Parts: sequence; structure tokens; C-alpha cells
Amino acid sequence: MLEMFETVTQNLLRILSYNPQEPLLFNSALFLFLYTGVLIVYGLLRKKGLARILFITAFSYYFYYKSSGLYFFILLFISLSDFAIGHAIARARTLTGKKALVALSLIVDLGILFYFKYTYFLFQTIADLVHKPFDPFDIILPVGISFFTFQSISYIIDIYRDRIAPLKSWFDYNFYLSFFPQLVAGPIVRARDFIPQIRQRPFVSKEMTGRAIFLIAGGLVKKAVISDYISVNFVDRIFDNPHLYSGIENLAGVYGYALQIYCDFSGYSDMAIGLALLMGFHFNINFDAPYKSATVTEFWRRWHISLSSWLKDYLYISLGGNRKGRVRTYLNLMTTMTLGGLWHGASVRFVLWGIIHGAALSVHKMVLTLFPRLTKKTGAEMKPWRRAVGIVLTFHLVCAAWVLFRADSMATAHAVFRQIFTAFHPELLRGMVTGYGWVFILMAVGYIAHFLPARTDNALRRGVTRLGIVGQAALLVVVIWIVIQFKSSEVVPFIYFQF
Repeated sequence: MLEMFETVTQNLLRILSYNPQEPLLFNSALFLFLYTGVLIVYGLLRKKGLARILFITAFSYYFYYKSSGLYFFILLFISLSDFAIGHAIARARTLTGKKALVALSLIVDLGILFYFKYTYFLFQTIADLVHKPFDPFDIILPVGISFFTFQSISYIIDIYRDRIAPLKSWFDYNFYLSFFPQLVAGPIVRARDFIPQIRQRPFVSKEMTGRAIFLIAGGLVKKAVISDYISVNFVDRIFDNPHLYSGIENLAGVYGYALQIYCDFSGYSDMAIGLALLMGFHFNINFDAPYKSATVTEFWRRWHISLSSWLKDYLYISLGGNRKGRVRTYLNLMTTMTLGGLWHGASVRFVLWGIIHGAALSVHKMVLTLFPRLTKKTGAEMKPWRRAVGIVLTFHLVCAAWVLFRADSMATAHAVFRQIFTAFHPELLRGMVTGYGWVFILMAVGYIAHFLPARTDNALRRGVTRLGIVGQAALLVVVIWIVIQFKSSEVVPFIYFQF
């Protein structure tokens, strides 16, 4: 009896304590167990607004604590700071006073973000410029700090622009900022979209349940089957030592990473949207088959939509958008995407990644301006052959930029490109496919599923809805069994946790 009590106590302490080697992930058995309990309690509190909000907020902070330890105090501090500043902006009588308060919020939020993400990079850069040795020091990046910081900034700016009124209750604002489905890796939820849902009595229809289960099941397969398997068994090996592999293997590794990062991040977004939907909250779509894009502009309308729209609304438009002439428009695009690259990480590689996309967006906009008749029809209206060519070119541009995004150094990126262009060896294709059979099967499944028409996706979603509760539960059991079969021995965190 005593041994059983000690075992239960140890397991409980393990669940409650922070372990950086065991973060609480959507695709973990512990999270699925806890989330089931949360749903039950949430349902019992359906008619009790404040109690429901406090309960979910408490679980959200526990969820963040399991990901980043005591750094949850940063989240708490930002929620207190911007809640107070938001009310001060609403009370300010002059435009100058409002601007000063917005600046204060940006200094606080971006100051915290800068410290954790860019201090090391800044000191390293200064040391390189003055040719002095740099003694590295550890700064642990809190998981998801960029996401909840951007959400808080959008709240302040929307108050300044008179798009929303400041929330009356700090509990509501804290709930918005910390809501666990989107807390650590997005989607970036706008205050004006989410706030009206906070005090509404939860309602989940049969269609909402079906869509949620479809998204959760699909997200699990994307992340825990396709993304993790091809990452551990192929992509990581290529990028760890690209010079040991032929050009065709490096190219396959680049294609693999393009699918890996899409399945990883869109899988997380799908699960976040589905988990929120089961609680009655609606999030906007965050990915819309981005590799179907025929132009880089279309790509950014389909990839990480919550971030690209945030950058457009709060950075690009604030810089002047396209309202101040062609040259200024191109400069604004370059600035926005360069800062977007820097947002992803304090490294020259990420800056170059942003510059590539900014240049591509600028060139596309320039072509649209210079040849209006030639480019009158874009996107889905393009002729099929032009659209096919555009998809191939856009995909390979995006893949080339992904090399900088994935490589751990410029030397690694250079080695990948060098092998592709100087040591291709196509005769190794058959042996490569045979040797990595399951990797290429999953890559084929992932890309085929990605390029299926939207009507197929909708038909599958309707099919899941028609299954009913028992059938949907059985579907989740089957998906979990498949995940277990492909699960690697090591924990594979979501890629965007590092941002």
C-alpha cells in the first residue's frame, strides 16, 4: 500500500513539475488525458462565466509552466502591463499622449522580446566587429514568447486605432493572452476576433465537433507521423552532414524539409484550432495549402496567415504600405520581410531568408505594375499552364529559402547548395528511394494530400462529422495507434516552439 502511495505521489509530482526534457505537447498522451479532464470540467462550468474563465486560465498557465518553467511570470507581467496601458490609452485626451503610451507598451513588450531573442546575437555581432573574443552566456528563450507578445501588441494598437475598446476585466484579457491552444505556437489571434467570444456561453454543434475531430486527427498525422518520421530518419541526417551525401540526396532533403516544416506547423495549427473549437472558440485558418501558390505573393496569403496578416496590418501599413509611391512600396516590403525574418531568429540566415522573400514580393509587385495586361489575371484565374509553371517556380524559390531557414550555419547552407549543383549523381535515385522506403512513402502521401483539391478536404471533413461521437472516438483511437507505430524514441518538439 505504501509503495503504491509513493508511486502515485511520484507520478503526480512528475505531472506537476517542470522538466525541460518533457514539455507538454499536443501530441503527447499526458496532454490528451489532461485535455479530456479539462473538457469535462469546462462543460460543468458552462453556465458560470467567471469560474470558467479562471479555470481555463489556470490550466493555460500550467500548460505554459510545463513548457517554459517559471517564465510564465513574463506572460503574467505582460498581461498586467498592457491591460493597464490599454486603459490609459483610452483615457488619454491628446493624440500625443496616446502615442506616448503606445510607445511605452512597445518598449516594454519588444524590450522583453529583444532581451531573450537578440541579446546574444547583438553581443556576438559587436565582438566580431571589434575583433574581440566573445564569451558565450546562456539565455533560455521562453517558448512562444513571440506569439503572445505580438498578440498583446495588436491589442494595444487596435485600442489606439479605435478598433476595439479596452477590456473591463483583467481576467478576460489574461484569458485572451494565455489561452492554451494558441499560446506557444499560434495562430496569432487578434483581440477583436477573440474578445467577443470570451463571455459567450460555450456552444459546440455537431458540425463543429466533426470539424474539430477532423483537424485534431489530421494535425496528429501531419506532426507525429509525417513530419517527425521524415525529420528523424532523413532530413536531419542530410542537414547535419550535407557533404556526406550526393546532390540528389541533398535535394530530396530540401523537399523533405519543405514538407516537414509545413506538416509540423500546420499540424500544430490544425490541432490548436480543433482543440479551441471543441470548447466553442473559433480561430481563423492559419494555412491554406501554401505549396499550391503560383506566386510568392499568393504563398504569403496561404502560409502562416496569422503572422503574414499581422506583419501587413501592424508593420507594412504602419510604414506606409503602398501609399507613398513605387520605390517606397518596395522598400516597405523589404523592411517588413527582413524584420519578419529577424522575428524568426537572431541570425544572418533568417535575415537573408526574409530578404529573399521581400525581394521576391517586390519583384512580383513590380512586374504587376510594369506589365498590367500580361499579369491582369493572377492566382486561380491564371491559365492552367501558366499556373502550373508558377507553382513549380514558386515552390523551388520557397525551398531554396528554406535551406537558409533549416541549416544551422551559413557553411551548412553553402554545402547543401554546393552538393546539389556540383555533385548531383541522379544514378543514386533508385538506391536512395529503396534505402529510405518509408520516408519516401510518407513524403509522397504528404505531398499528394497537400495538392488534393479543396473539395476532397471538405468531403473528408463532412465524412468525419457523419461518423457521430462513437465513430469519431474510434477514428482518434486509430490515429493514436498509427502515431504510436511511427513514434520515435526521442521527443520531437514543434519547430515553431523556438520562435
